[in-house]
Amino acid sequence: MILSRWPLRKSASLLLLSASVFLTGCLKVRQSSDTPRLLKAEDSSRADMLNEINRFARVGSLRAKMYLKFEDNSFAEFGNKEVYRSADGEIVVQRPAKIYMKVQVPVIHSDVAQMTSDGTSFRVAILKDDGSGKLKKFIKGTNSADYSRLQKRFDSYEIEGGKDVKASVNAMANLRPQHFTDAMLVAPTDKKHSYILSTVYQPEEDMTQQKKSPLRNVIRPYYLLDEIATGEDGVSHITRRFWFDRVGGMRLARLQIFDAKAEIESDIVYGLQGNLTSTGEYNNLPLEIIVTRPKEHYSMRLKYQSPEDVAIGKTYPDKAFLLENSWGLEELDLDKKLADLAAQQNSPSPRSTPLPNSAVRLN
Repeated sequence: MILSRWPLRKSASLLLLSASVFLTGCLKVRQSSDTPRLLKAEDSSRADMLNEINRFARVGSLRAKMYLKFEDNSFAEFGNKEVYRSADGEIVVQRPAKIYMKVQVPVIHSDVAQMTSDGTSFRVAILKDDGSGKLKKFIKGTNSADYSRLQKRFDSYEIEGGKDVKASVNAMANLRPQHFTDAMLVAPTDKKHSYILSTVYQPEEDMTQQKKSPLRNVIRPYYLLDEIATGEDGVSHITRRFWFDRVGGMRLARLQIFDAKAEIESDIVYGLQGNLTSTGEYNNLPLEIIVTRPKEHYSMRLKYQSPEDVAIGKTYPDKAFLLENSWGLEELDLDKKLADLAAQQNSPSPRSTPLPNSAVRLN
């Protein structure tokens, strides 16, 4: 019996050894370099986050020269997007919602567009043209209006300066100055809203690591602070969502602004922080801002050319935010166009003329 058991014991040992080798190999395969790293989360309080928002809101006005980079996402549903070269820009913003923006094409240093918003209405002068006058327009409208039915793109024209100039002009067709006021002038918190705190873990790529590095894929922890308003009907709805990066401290990394239907109007990403002005009073503020407008199908990246030369805290007159048509451009009043379109759609259609009896045939 002892001799007969030996082969069984030997076979069992070999089987266990083989299984352990096999399982060890499986474990190595599962430890793939693509497995995201869970980054360490730092803790912060709701009060700390409210204070950080209000620290951003200390900026009452700002004037700066910036690099502007447009991304046209009109065909994002098909997996395509056009990325344009950076343009030069000058921006002046002032609370509560005033802005002046000038966009120039690099190298040739000519204006593509100028635009202003006084917080209620906007004006956009499209200045770059092929000489025909077809593209040059002076556009006026109301910030709160929906012009999606009037939306047109400037295509099929040859523009002096090449495809990059044309791309910038195309982007200007949908660009509105008020899209950037909330990004650059973060509104403070108040007692009219309630603020709800939650957490989320977001899969991301660490762009500081090499593409093939096992450290590139990470899971980054965030605090989400939702700003909630309650309407006269007693129904609550979200107005803003603040994303706070929890790695290495706390940093306001993203701001989403919602419309009355809880759809995202603006998705704003704040880049790494640095010092603005040379005064030492405005430190740890974002040096780069990316504004995405899903409804208008575009994004724009704004980056300070010289952060130390930024002017903060000055007061600018109202006329600085009211663009005049000094170029004599053809004017396009979007409110009037929208009213005309509504009148056409509401007018009764003409009644069809009945066929004469002789034209009616029975089979």
